[in-house]
Amino acid sequence: MLDLVTLGARVQGLRHARGLTLQRLAHAAEVSVSMLSSVERGQKAPTVLVLARIADGLGVPLADLVAEPEDGRVVVRRAADQDTVEEPGGWRRTVLTPVVPGVNFEWIRTTLPPGCDAGTFPAYAPGSHEFVVVESGTLRLTLGGRTVELGAGDSAYFAADVGHGYANPGREPCAYHVAALIMRPRAAQPR
Repeated sequence: MLDLVTLGARVQGLRHARGLTLQRLAHAAEVSVSMLSSVERGQKAPTVLVLARIADGLGVPLADLVAEPEDGRVVVRRAADQDTVEEPGGWRRTVLTPVVPGVNFEWIRTTLPPGCDAGTFPAYAPGSHEFVVVESGTLRLTLGGRTVELGAGDSAYFAADVGHGYANPGREPCAYHVAALIMRPRAAQPR
């Protein structure tokens, strides 16, 4: 059985991979935000019913949520198990990498239809990084007040501690990959 901290990190990792806020997952799982937050911080042992609701809210089998990896050094995510999220506005993102507790790295493939603006994402904690590679089409990357247009084969890096937006100004679909190392703010240390 997983310890509470590992379970909490797994729940939080899956939630982040799906782009869900605590509030959205709590609503989908029909559990309170405070309960979900306590589980993610490893401070509360959830009942089997609560775990099942969280698993349902995340769209994963309960067994996958609580299973111990056979060998933590190698984690495989099969193509059939990749999470694809259909976003409002017709764009789609697929989390390609496995969720590994304690590792804040994600590799995501996104497809934007012509003329689609995926919106602006909030700044992450200092020390966060994103690498972007355009597979096809045109991508408009907005970083704070700066805009950069990238075409097929172009890549960019940016410190992700600024608001950042992705849009497709072209007439063809745009597919791009983001490799992100997202730092989490440190919790206040007790005195």
